[in-house]
Amino acid sequence: MRVIIQRVKSSKVEVEGKIVGKIGRGLNVLVGITDSDTEAELDWMVRKCLDLRLFPAENSNRWDYSVQEIGGEILVVSQFTLYGDARKGRRPSFSQAASPDVAESLYHQFVNKLQDSGLKIATGEFGANMQVHIENDGPVTLFLEREAHQ
Repeated sequence: MRVIIQRVKSSKVEVEGKIVGKIGRGLNVLVGITDSDTEAELDWMVRKCLDLRLFPAENSNRWDYSVQEIGGEILVVSQFTLYGDARKGRRPSFSQAASPDVAESLYHQFVNKLQDSGLKIATGEFGANMQVHIENDGPVTLFLEREAHQ
């Protein structure tokens, strides 16, 4: 499982010109899933997203608070291209990305686990052509990865 996590002032996702998900201060989370991902990878990634200290204390540059501790919001967007391999040729290969039926099921499980936190969780639309608007705060952007063999 691969995730790009971004601290944002706001973020929204549109499909065919309509806003389908929108948040204020919190995290924009782009999620890529591979065929070997299991519930163990989902659980680990949920904990990371909720518990990472990415938000500064007032009048400080130190990151002391998690999205949970600030009562922030999370926008989750499926992103199979996180498994794109562009090492050879001019067209990326997505053979490491999970098939759509497997990925969609795991994606929804991931979202449901985040919703258990009680925070506002918004989403894009799985498999749709989306326009994602991100007001990155900092900017703070991290790449997280958890493979099944770890």
